[in-house]
This record gives sequence, structure tokens and C-alpha cells, in this order.
Amino acid sequence: MPNSRVPQAIVDFNLYVNNALDYLNAGTPKNSERLTITDDELTLLTGIVTRWNPLYVLYSDKEKTRTTVVIAQLQDLITEFNDLNQSKHLLNRIAASANVTVVDLKTFNIKSGSTKRSVAVQPIQVGVDVSIQLLGGGSVTIKCREDGSSSASIIDEADCVQYAYMVGKTPPESADAVGLNRNISTRATFTLSLGSGVSAQSLYIYLRWYNTKHPELAGPWTRLVSTVIV
Repeated sequence: MPNSRVPQAIVDFNLYVNNALDYLNAGTPKNSERLTITDDELTLLTGIVTRWNPLYVLYSDKEKTRTTVVIAQLQDLITEFNDLNQSKHLLNRIAASANVTVVDLKTFNIKSGSTKRSVAVQPIQVGVDVSIQLLGGGSVTIKCREDGSSSASIIDEADCVQYAYMVGKTPPESADAVGLNRNISTRATFTLSLGSGVSAQSLYIYLRWYNTKHPELAGPWTRLVSTVIV
């Protein structure tokens, strides 16, 4: 599904996707690591760009090598990028990252919305009520609801749940602790697949309501929630 942050025209997408990949690979540590883009996700993105660039060379020569087949292949790669972004929530996760900068937002065409914030708008006040179901094999299902609600759902003021978690035997001191993995879920009920090798260790997780268009309005983190993984 197309995303308004991602240009859909071939020429504009060419600049966007190449800049995005170069940017994620830059920095020490790499920007991809800072923005919680995994190595596997970076490999998938690299694969798209690796196939895109030689096709774009053909597309650029309008008189000799731009054909309907080349155009169709490029459009398929744009769709593949959109599908990857949608399935992995790449841009939403970048927008929700605790480490995001103005340069990050500009590079990925993410509008922070901070310049349009009304003084009457207040941060989200309600907390997340959490329940965890152990599925076995290192997987857990997490259900989030508003305090006092009987069903799992994203509250109106938010568009996702942001969570920070780690697996181990020593609990983190706070949601800002170094070493926590950060991500978002656009669903109130989601599953974390932690791997069978972490059995008997503990999952430590904090959650809060989050709005990717207005990150400054994020709700309060929950207390530390923990469970032994089976």
C-alpha cells in the first residue's frame, strides 16, 4: 500500500530510496542501528535498491532502453518497497524512535507535526493496561487496552502502542535504559517472537500509547511488566 511519505513517481522514488539506503548505512554506529532497523530489514532494502539501480539506468535513456517492461519492473519494485514498509512499519518505527532527529525526519519525508501543534493539545494522559499470554517456543502475545476497558483497542488519541523491551535476567531501571529494543505496534494485540533459545529467561517490557504524527504527545510509560518466557 502506498505511503504518503514515499514518492510513487519513478524519478522521485529513485532519489528517495537511494538516499534512504545510503543514510541508513552511514554513521558510527550506523543510523540503521540507532533507528532500530534490523540487519535483516536492511538486507531486504539493499536487495530492492540493488535491483532498482540498473533498471533505472535503462529507464533514464528514453530513446534507446526505456521500455514498458522496464517501467513495469520499476513499478513492481516501488510496490515491493511499499509492502516492506507496511509489513515492517519501517517509517512509523523511525518516527517513533527515541533517537530520531530532525535530519532523520527530513531524510525519510516524515512530518513531525510539531510546528502545527495547538497550545490546547495536551499529552496523552491515560496509561496502557497490559496482559500477556505465553504461547511457548519463546513467543508471547501482548494485549493492550485503556485502563478500565474490557477489550483490547488503540485509544483515539494514539495510532499505535510503543514498547521498549529486553530479554535477560536483570530488569532495566527505566524505559530509557540502554539496551532496550524499541518498536511500535499499530494493533492493540500483537505477538513478540523472541526465539526458543530464550526459554527460562525473563521478558521485561514497558508500553505507552503513541501518536507517530505527534510524538511529543506520547502517553506515560507503564510500570515495568515482566514474565518468564516458556
